[in-house]
Amino acid sequence: MNKIIKEGKSLADLLEQIANEYEISQNEILYTTYEKKGGLFKGNIVVVEAITYNSLKDEIKSFLAELLNNLGFEVTLESKLRENQIIINMNSNNNPLLIGKNGQTLKALETIVRQYVLKDFRTCPIISLDVEDYKLKQQKRIERLAKNVAREVSRTKIEVALENMNSFERRLVHNILSNNKYVYTESVGEDPNRHVVIKPKNE
Repeated sequence: MNKIIKEGKSLADLLEQIANEYEISQNEILYTTYEKKGGLFKGNIVVVEAITYNSLKDEIKSFLAELLNNLGFEVTLESKLRENQIIINMNSNNNPLLIGKNGQTLKALETIVRQYVLKDFRTCPIISLDVEDYKLKQQKRIERLAKNVAREVSRTKIEVALENMNSFERRLVHNILSNNKYVYTESVGEDPNRHVVIKPKNE
């Protein structure tokens, strides 16, 4: 990984140097920092290891392409940055296999990519992998489900337990119904069986 390594007296000065050198804002820099002892009668020296988000995006894209090719996938990758979140959408010769049951293969790939970044860099931004907008379609499905069940619960006054969901999906349901006047939500159970229950509000 092509890291930028600089040493100096203060973190602020080093980040300013990197931003000026690469003609970017400091918000576009991902970095870790540590101190090392200076020479005799000298104070500690600040060391910054940095990479631009754009460079990291390209690094991840190359790593992922090589990994998937080695696994036998013919894949094209589209990558973008959104508020320093790295988003990579993939399209392959076997998208169902790349997604996996309930998105498990996608989750495993995200874990592998994060470990790759952490191994070399000790910190990692949010990385989101998707296949043909699978996650977006899942989000819309969950939104429809939550709204439909909420209407039913508000009508019958009987609580309903939704299917088991991961933390992101549960948070999505909570957010969708957070301002609903007639129902409220609770997460119950332990992973991997944790799920959301939609309950009627007492009037």
